[in-house]
Amino acid sequence: MKSLLSSQPSLPTHITEPRTYLSRSEVTSSLRFYRDRWIGRKKCGLTLNAVLDPATVGQFGISESEFVNPAVSTSYRSSRLPKPNQTVLDAQARVCTGPTQTKPLNEDQAFKVFDIILRSARGELKDEEQVSKAQLGAFFAAMTIRANAFPEATQWSEGEKHAMSNFWPHLVRALPPDVIFVADPEGSIMGVGNSIGPQYVGNGTNDMRLVGALREVLAGGHLGYEEVQGVLRDVLPLNVEDNKCSSGVNETLLSAFLIGQRMNRETDRELKAYCLAFDDQFGSFFLFNAIFSWALGLAPVADVRSLTHYGEPYDGNTRFFRSTLFVAAVRSCYGESSLLHGVEWMPPKGGITEEQMLKFMGANTRLTPLQAKELLEDEELGFAYISQREACPSLYSLIGLREHIKKRPPLATTEKVQQFVKARGREAIVSGFYHEGYEEPLLMLMKRRGVHSGLVVKGEEGALSMTTKFRSVNASKGLPVNYCSGFRSLSMDSAFELDGVSRQNFKTEVNAKDFGFEPTDTPRTDRSVSKNIELGLGALRGQKGPAYDRIVLNAGMVDHLLGCDGAEDISTALDRAREAIESGKALKKLLNYIKVSQKMR
Repeated sequence: MKSLLSSQPSLPTHITEPRTYLSRSEVTSSLRFYRDRWIGRKKCGLTLNAVLDPATVGQFGISESEFVNPAVSTSYRSSRLPKPNQTVLDAQARVCTGPTQTKPLNEDQAFKVFDIILRSARGELKDEEQVSKAQLGAFFAAMTIRANAFPEATQWSEGEKHAMSNFWPHLVRALPPDVIFVADPEGSIMGVGNSIGPQYVGNGTNDMRLVGALREVLAGGHLGYEEVQGVLRDVLPLNVEDNKCSSGVNETLLSAFLIGQRMNRETDRELKAYCLAFDDQFGSFFLFNAIFSWALGLAPVADVRSLTHYGEPYDGNTRFFRSTLFVAAVRSCYGESSLLHGVEWMPPKGGITEEQMLKFMGANTRLTPLQAKELLEDEELGFAYISQREACPSLYSLIGLREHIKKRPPLATTEKVQQFVKARGREAIVSGFYHEGYEEPLLMLMKRRGVHSGLVVKGEEGALSMTTKFRSVNASKGLPVNYCSGFRSLSMDSAFELDGVSRQNFKTEVNAKDFGFEPTDTPRTDRSVSKNIELGLGALRGQKGPAYDRIVLNAGMVDHLLGCDGAEDISTALDRAREAIESGKALKKLLNYIKVSQKMR
């Protein structure tokens, strides 16, 4: 690689009691909204009474003095996670991305960033001002890949070159060897004598494998399935104590590896490695459960005729109503079981998640896959939520690191295609996406999972919620919101046993107006967990409006597109969803879920 710099410097993170359910009359009377006055407002957020009345809170066995949850999604970020340097993080948002999306820094921006990195390396910055190891790994990996493999328009700007030529002679004396390796692995970019990069092998066996993989990644190359799985299993889970990684994992190298793979646009084999790397983890993690199949590393199997796995983006919604939790309650009323999975809080968006809503309402969000299986089999419930924290602690251990990387790593794609519980009957996976080009890899992963049907939806904010909003002629380029692509198996055989003829592929753009929905703007929640709950519960109480329409649209349309029984006709599918709401059954399902999950230990 031709040197990009001159050599002249200048400066500068079981059920133990009998189950009791809410009767229909209790459901009808238990839920009240306080539209103009929220009860129990506190500085950190709202209490559960903001959504449920005191009688319901008492029914659920929740102590008002003990149960207070924040109402804004950002409040769910763990205070134990060290914060990144914001200036460098902003720069990462520009450069740690793809070959066409990258926005090179101008000279002023570059000088400011490198000055902060130098002062941090010299120990002149403290606490949140410090640039973390993960940030250094991600930032310099991005700079290296841009120099080695990106098109001219997104390679280094003249301002970046000038800043680097001024700062590198000082950085090379202040930065640790691992960062220098990431910044110039072959000693060919910086234009000054650098023998550290070419000779660097890391510390220990784990580092050696990671360094070898990084040399290929930093050059813009790709890895094999076994190589990626080997790296991941070497380094995860991270053990973080006192804001420092105590497991011997080099955060600089791992961050560089994760963001580098995403910048190079992962191949199918790389994505499969990320997707399947920890399928056996919960088997050994919960070995004490004395379930033979689980002890062998197999997911528990629910005795249900149909199960849909919902893969919402783990980092949540920051602007618009998130409907999937309420859609799951609706679908459970007519035998379509749903398994939701995610986390409480995830960067980069840190938006509203299903776990936040369930926790706010008092549900148990620490269920194991085995407990989720029990809830799925309960005819009074029919849906469940599993946190990545319990299901896959290795991947969950990366949350803090992911915040410091800034941009989404490959795991942000593959974690949406998981099967923490399986079913005896038909299985389907539904996933949201935003960036064009990821719809086919997601469907590939679903087929690899062996499910009968798969669906990817470009919903609002890249989530699963299709909208009834009219598409403006000035809408952004690329695939439109409500674009859907997927496959349906035409028999009960596993997808592993099907040939191409037995699987029906489809692509469509859903226009809600074609099915009798009036165009409406999507309700804004703007990170308010309580507002999202209010909209969803109001809809389940039968309050007509945009939230109601979106829940009906998404339940009925998913049923139809996945080829669910009784949903062959779209109008029938939509009417079935409406009836689940109007009868009060969907609301009862959700409230029962909260009550029953609390009793699971």
